[in-house]
Amino acid sequence: MSVYRNLQETHLNRARASLRQALSWYGYLRKSGQLSSNPELLGLVKPELEALNATLNKLDSSVIRIAVFGLVSRGKSAVLNALLGDKILQTGPLNGVTQWPRSVRWQPSDKVLVELIDTPGLDEIEGESRADMAREVVHQADLILFVVSGDITRTEYQALLELRRSQKPLILVFNKIDLYPDTDQGAIYQNLQQLGAGHPEAKPLLPDEIVMVAAEPAAIEVRVEWPDGRVNYEWETPPPQVDELKETILNILNREGRSLLALNALIQARDAEAAIAQKTIDLREQEAENIIWQFTKYKALAVMLNPIAFLDILGGTVADLALIRALARLYGLPMTSYEAGKILKTILFSSGGLLLGELGSSFILGLGKSTAAITSGDNPSNITAFAGSAIAQAGIAGYGAYSVGKAAQVYLEKGCTWGQLGASSVIQEILSQVDQNTILYRLRQELGKKY
Repeated sequence: MSVYRNLQETHLNRARASLRQALSWYGYLRKSGQLSSNPELLGLVKPELEALNATLNKLDSSVIRIAVFGLVSRGKSAVLNALLGDKILQTGPLNGVTQWPRSVRWQPSDKVLVELIDTPGLDEIEGESRADMAREVVHQADLILFVVSGDITRTEYQALLELRRSQKPLILVFNKIDLYPDTDQGAIYQNLQQLGAGHPEAKPLLPDEIVMVAAEPAAIEVRVEWPDGRVNYEWETPPPQVDELKETILNILNREGRSLLALNALIQARDAEAAIAQKTIDLREQEAENIIWQFTKYKALAVMLNPIAFLDILGGTVADLALIRALARLYGLPMTSYEAGKILKTILFSSGGLLLGELGSSFILGLGKSTAAITSGDNPSNITAFAGSAIAQAGIAGYGAYSVGKAAQVYLEKGCTWGQLGASSVIQEILSQVDQNTILYRLRQELGKKY
């Protein structure tokens, strides 16, 4: 257990460092005037900056959020009440008792503090507003409980798929088992194991990912015999059967709770930073386009007039690096010469050799242009050859600069969360270290294509 504890602390510290780095950078932009001088942009990104601050505060408080979802009448509130050991949340025989999300604190052990979030049924009326509300709760949750009370319906299956796409670990809770004979319980459990994985081809759920409970057992008739021989019958309500669920949650939280907390904080930070980048790029699209065209013209002109092949290639590369840094400054994103060089290298290789072809063409045409320039004194017709090579090379160089600029825009938008302490980089680092016996391992498998 100490190994898990040390790893969790490492993950939590890495997540804190990542968020603090992001906030320090945006704080620098505000102080330097790059944000404050643009009130429109500052207003646009204010929600994301507040989200980053709130996420860091949540990390420091170490409170783990567990959200409960399911259709109406599945016993979501009853499950939480049973875990709490008290009927704090309202339950009843009518559908839709829970109208809005409600959270309560739960301290199942001395070392674990949890916020339990109850939610309305996913199939309630006012579908669009409820869907938005559900997405917001999912976004904030570190762990999800999905409550069913029998075989999964088509509506439940679709809801489960949506929750699986949220990139959050999930426990499937089979409630109201007291209403089913043991044989039916077993058959339903096997179906839930397969369907709960979220895809017919996915591996069945692990023991930690599906739990059977009776949160609010139905009253049963009990025969009572008195000493005087009288016999009567009374109705008694059995105690809730949620010990297995409580133990499962505690095992997960003790084994990987802080890693869950760190991962969710990083996912929120990644989404916030991506939104900031997107809003910045959208707002400054015309300015960026002007910069790209300016560099395109200057690079084409410089390459056309320069007679030395080697300087064509060197100057063109320097111009591309300067373009990338100019775009980074425009968007207010950190960029050193080393990072600009890495971006240029990535762009060269990801463009399928197009820009590498530009370098090759520049070298070949540059040699021809250099030869024509050297020999132009002996043969005036070589001036025409020089001009032809220069114009062709200028066109290729200009197209290359424009391609670099447009590719850099995409890279700066999508790659803003990468880097030594970027949110995406730390997410990848955490997922690469999870043990096969953890609930995070399934999340790693589901995110494998992305990371």
